[in-house]
Amino acid sequence: MASPQILVGMADLQVTDKPALFNCLGLGSCIGLVGLDRSSGIAGMVHIMLPEAFKDKPVDKPGKFADTGIAELFAKLEAAGANKSRIAYAYAGGAQVFKFGSSADTRMDVGLRNIRAVEEILAGFGIKPVAFDVGGSSGRTVTVDTVSGIVKVRTVVSGEKVLCNLKELRAVAA
Repeated sequence: MASPQILVGMADLQVTDKPALFNCLGLGSCIGLVGLDRSSGIAGMVHIMLPEAFKDKPVDKPGKFADTGIAELFAKLEAAGANKSRIAYAYAGGAQVFKFGSSADTRMDVGLRNIRAVEEILAGFGIKPVAFDVGGSSGRTVTVDTVSGIVKVRTVVSGEKVLCNLKELRAVAA
C-alpha cells in the first residue's frame, strides 16, 4: 500500500509521524527543505519563498521565510517526537528563473539569496545536509518518501533523479 501524499505548497510547512510521501511542487527560486528522523520516521518539509522575514511586518506564515521557516521546522519536528541528533536534512531549489539587470547584481536573484540564507542558517545550527540540488535556471519538484528516506528531484530539462537517501545518510552521485 502506498503512503499518503502530503503536498507542501508555497510558504507551507508540514510535519508527520506517519509514513508519507512529501511533494514540494514548482520550486523556482524557492527552496524545499526536508528533515527526517532516521529512526522514528518523523519527517517535515518547508517550502521557503524568501530569505528573511520583513523586519516591520508580522509573520503570518513562518514557512515563507528561511529565517522563520527553518526554526519552525526544527520546533515542529521536535514537538512531534523527533530527536534532533537523528534528523538528516536535504534541500533543493534556488533557481534563477528570471534575469534582472547585470549578472554581477545578485540583489534581484532571489534563488541565490535563498540558497545563501539556508546554507547560513543550517551552518549556524551545526547542520551539514546530506545533499542539496540548487541554482541553475530550471524549476524543480522535490519528493521524499519517509519510509525509504529517498529524496528525488525532478526538472523538465533533466527529468527525475535520486538526490540522496536520508536514512542511510548517503548522497547519490549526479
